[in-house]
Parts: sequence; structure tokens; C-alpha cells
Amino acid sequence: MKNSLFSKKIATSNLYISNTYFFTMHRFKKKILKNGMTVLFEKRNLPSVSIGIAVKCGSMSEYEKEKGVSHFIEHMLFKGTKTRSAEQISREIEKNGGIINAFTAESNTVYFSKISSNRMNVALNVLFDILKNPAFDESEIEKERKVIFEEIKMRKDDPSLYASDKIHTLLYNKPFGLPASGTYETMNSIDRNKLINRFKQFYQPDNMILCVVGNANFDKIVKITEKNFGNQKGKISQFKISKRNQSKIEKRKGLDQSILVFALHSPLYDDKRSYASLVLNALMAGGMSSRLFIEIREKRNLAYMIAGESNTSKNFSYNIIKVGTKKENVNIVKNLILDEFKKVEKDLDEGELKQIKEQVIGHKKILTEDSLSQMNSLIQHEIDGKAEDFYDFEKNIKNVKLKEVKDLARIKQYSFFALVPEN
Repeated sequence: MKNSLFSKKIATSNLYISNTYFFTMHRFKKKILKNGMTVLFEKRNLPSVSIGIAVKCGSMSEYEKEKGVSHFIEHMLFKGTKTRSAEQISREIEKNGGIINAFTAESNTVYFSKISSNRMNVALNVLFDILKNPAFDESEIEKERKVIFEEIKMRKDDPSLYASDKIHTLLYNKPFGLPASGTYETMNSIDRNKLINRFKQFYQPDNMILCVVGNANFDKIVKITEKNFGNQKGKISQFKISKRNQSKIEKRKGLDQSILVFALHSPLYDDKRSYASLVLNALMAGGMSSRLFIEIREKRNLAYMIAGESNTSKNFSYNIIKVGTKKENVNIVKNLILDEFKKVEKDLDEGELKQIKEQVIGHKKILTEDSLSQMNSLIQHEIDGKAEDFYDFEKNIKNVKLKEVKDLARIKQYSFFALVPEN
């Protein structure tokens, strides 16, 4: 739901046509192939295409002892196939003017490329190859293990990233609460057999979603996809997500500023109140006109950075507010956040609500100009429900009621983390 498009939807078979502010005849198509693979397509009259292939396998599908295995597989798929070396994988895309990358999320792992429209087949061939024929070379596994160790260190050394990881552990119990990159212990326990076995179980067509956004032909995309994938069946394992609310303060040497994160569990994707939750988060910390930015930074000069984030899916959902401030101001800022929620519950009116709705809708319109962002949003909507729902965003935001936002502002429980200077 992060990068949703907002438009009026008219359904005609599997073709959706909608009028937006920046597209005339904005077109979306969807087809589920005989092997279970889903193909999504949005037509754009641009000189490029964004291509993403999502595998329904992420950190949400991992035992505690194997935490990080999905992320490890993501890395290994770029280390060579039966026909391409790691260098050939990147060179084939980049020398044709494109980019290629991937990320591991809670519910999926996404491999993507953006390239000129007339080079789309190049990107598809490379992506299909790494998803079907990874080599999992033993020496490359050991090399990449060291790379992931460095990634874990990087996230720990960066106060902002570390705080984001820690608040997740305070919102959810293990194994979901653990970082997607894993730990030193779990990464050392994952060998070649574990990588291959998990790959064979999950990386099958019925667990995949292909999404293309750009100037391309849908029928040709479907044809080349059907030609490249067989009818193998995969599995999806998912563990019950157990929520909690805890608070913690950590001290660290070498810091000049404290980073604090305030977090709330919010309504899930299929709950209509999830849109009210997005509105509330924007009201509180969505830019320089937000309530907390004005109260904490402009009026009191207690912080430079104040940011909000919403993460919504069908299995978990939370809002966070992140602030950078002096050590002695941590509790002051925390109390100001709590006080502002109380004010919203009491004094939010229809006029302010209308303004923040327009802000949320406008911000999403800006995000959807980026075809990669659009691609990822369509994929996430398909995983959580239906990609078609993506186009109802504006309507759903406009339908948010004042009472819904005020009710969500009535804070009962929350999680809190602060990383503060030791001295």
C-alpha cells in the first residue's frame, strides 16, 4: 500500500482503464498462467520499462534458526548461473543502459530491472536465467557470506538503520521480529544444501509474480514467460506473527545525537481503517507542515529530522515516527508525540482532515510517476489481495471518516526505542 495509484477504475474483462491526471487511457492487464504464475502489466508511453519478478518467499517464511536464508538466496542469484558469470549478469544489463537489483522483504523477494523498451527482452532473459538456473557455487557462497556479514555490520553502525531494525524487534516476537539479513549465528549455519533445498521449494512459477510497467506488448510478455517456465509447484510456509509492545533505550559510544522511534500497530491491509491509518501518519509526521514537525522542530527547535513511515500488508501493519534529538530531550520528545496524538483525538476537524487527504493523494501521484515504484506497488497489492485494488487508492482515501482517524489517535499501546550517546 506504500505506493498506491489513485484513480477511477472501470473493469472490462481483464483490462482496466482509468483516467488519471497524468495519463490518458492508463491501461492495466493481468493474467494467471496455467502454471500458476501471475503476470501484471501497466502500459505507459515511455522509452523504458520496469520489470520485476517477485517470489512469495521472504523473512516472514523463516524459522529462527534459518533467519536470513531468503536474503542469502537473493544475493546468490547474482553470483552466476549455469550459463552466465556474476560479471556477465550485470554487464549484459548495464552495457545495454539498464539497471538490475533485488531486495528481500517480509512477504517476498523481488528481482528487478529497468531498461530501454527496445531492450526489454535482454532484461527478461537475464532475470529468467537467474531465477531458473542459479549455480550456487560453493566458493561463491563463502565469499557472499562475508559480504552479508559486512551488510549486517553496516546496519548496526548506522544509527538510523539500527533503530529501524530494533523497533521491529520491539513490535514483534521471534522469528518475525528478527532482521531479514539474519544474524552471525544463523548466517554461519546456512550451507549450500539449505540454500538449494529452499530455492527448489519456493522458487517455482506458482509462487511468482511478474510485473512490467512501461512501453511493451502484454501478449508478447505472456508468450515469452510461458515459454521460459514449466509447471513445477512450490510451497509457501508462513508462521504466525505474534505482536508485542515494548520499550528500550540503548547507549552507544561515539554518538552526538539520539535517534528515537515511536511505533504503533495499525489496521491490516484488508481493513478499511488502514487508509485512515495512512492519513493519521501523514498528519503526524508527513512533511514540514505535519503536526509533529511544527511542534517539535519549528516551535521548540528540539530536532532537525522528523519522519513518518507506514508499512501495511495483509499479515502485519505498523506506523513509525522517527526523530533525531539531543539525549536530554528524548523523553520530552516522546511526551510531545503522545500529547499530539491526544490533541488529534480531541481537535481534528473536517477542514484539516480534507487538507491532509489531499496531501496523501498528491504525494502518491508523485510517487507513481516512477515506473519502478509503480511496479513494486502493483506487486505488493497482488500479494496482499488484488493488484486491481491499487487503482482505488484515491477513492479509499477520500472515504476516510473523521471518527476513524480520531479513534486511531487514541493510543493504548506503543513500542519505543532510543539509541542515545553513552556520555
